Amino acid sequence: MKLTKIATIGTLALSIAGLSACNNMMPTKSATMKAPMHGQSMAKMNVVQIAQSNPDFSLLVEAVVAADLAGALSNPNAHYTVFAPTNAAFVQVLQETGMSKAQLFANKPLLTKILGYHVINGAAPVYAKDVKPGNITMLSKDTLMVTDQGKLMDENGRTIDIIKTDIVANNGVVHVIDRVLLPK
Repeated sequence: MKLTKIATIGTLALSIAGLSACNNMMPTKSATMKAPMHGQSMAKMNVVQIAQSNPDFSLLVEAVVAADLAGALSNPNAHYTVFAPTNAAFVQVLQETGMSKAQLFANKPLLTKILGYHVINGAAPVYAKDVKPGNITMLSKDTLMVTDQGKLMDENGRTIDIIKTDIVANNGVVHVIDRVLLPK
């Protein structure tokens, strides 16, 4: 119960950070992914710029900013694989946990842990064709499972669908997911 509450706080902080970073934009109701808001090729953008270019990631951006991770995730020499939850995923986790954004934002260590649970930093980015069933150690040092059906399962046994894959960045790749991953 305590871990769920902590994970919820982390998710809420992510949501708050995204809103403030994107001029307090509210999440869209559409489940359809939008194209980048500017003409720069996505392959020339880093993973943070890709998230910033899409209003469906405004809560994720807000969380990254609140956790002071935007600089690290913009590293041009990194090879990140990012599982990016949509705004709807953030809204869902807030409802699921019953936490407020203020509660989540009050716990920066938890927020950082939750965000780290969405990132792999390896020798190379992991594209959809390279994903095999099994366990993956995330940047947070927590374990994420890829099921035989190609879904993700977090440490709390929650199943997450990957709804878009292989959005190429200059420092990795972004895969869009429909739920926020919650570590134990």
